[in-house]
Amino acid sequence: MTDPQWQPSPRARLLWALSAGLLWLPVFIAQIVWAIVDSTWTSWPHVVVLVASIVLAALHIAIVPQWRYRVHRWEISDTAVYTRTGWLSQERRIAPISRVQTVDTERGPLDRLLGLATVTVTTASSAGAVKITALDRDVADKTVARLTDIAGRTVGDAT
Repeated sequence: MTDPQWQPSPRARLLWALSAGLLWLPVFIAQIVWAIVDSTWTSWPHVVVLVASIVLAALHIAIVPQWRYRVHRWEISDTAVYTRTGWLSQERRIAPISRVQTVDTERGPLDRLLGLATVTVTTASSAGAVKITALDRDVADKTVARLTDIAGRTVGDAT
């Protein structure tokens, strides 16, 4: 079986970079509070922690979204939904259409800002739902419509 062929939206990289930046925000706020409380903010512990945080945040914000974009793939056929996700630990999921129970669209604040959406395909599987993340809004809507149509034509009990 071949890998899924479709990528998320190119704006996924910006979404993942913004999400990573928001994760680092509390770290920098804590360092500012630490510097205010401790009057020796130029001492070596402050400088080392600040430099390490800046380097790690820059790597996380610049490299991880690019890597995730290269890895993330998805595809829908008449028989299954295929996804490949992750960046450090990669996961490949194949959900037979006959097991599809619901198809949902989710749009968080950053998704709405960037015109993106996540399609969640809930199946009768203990592994949980299959998520197709960072799709252009119109692609997500067409994907939901197509999956609903295919699942409606597929004979099966979704269990």
